[in-house]
Amino acid sequence: MSKIIRIAAALLLDPQGRTLLVRKRGTQAFMQPGGKIEGDEQPVVALARELFEELGLQIDPQDAHPLGQFRAAAANEPGFEVQAELFQVHTSMPVEPAAEIEEVVWISARKQLSLELAPLTRDLILPLYRTMTSQPG
Repeated sequence: MSKIIRIAAALLLDPQGRTLLVRKRGTQAFMQPGGKIEGDEQPVVALARELFEELGLQIDPQDAHPLGQFRAAAANEPGFEVQAELFQVHTSMPVEPAAEIEEVVWISARKQLSLELAPLTRDLILPLYRTMTSQPG
């Protein structure tokens, strides 16, 4: 049985409907912004804290809409699995890489990616994002 890392992650969307991926310093894989949930912290509170630390983005936790819980192999910690509480967050604010974030990239649902992606992002979150953005309405 693999060890679990509990995280809160954002499907962060801009006004054009693109989503943000981040790459941490010293790593190769792009993933959703977010991070580890501390102790008995509420996932949405952890998300707000991480978005501020990583991107300088301040969100109202009430504006983060839960999309469910997702599990996949951890990108940067072999033998670990991430258990992500995923939230959809809309923002029109600029984001700046901070803390451990080295690079950020906005991607559209239709764009074919040549980026290396974390398993959670590649296998679960981006397919969900593409499904959500292809629906009318």
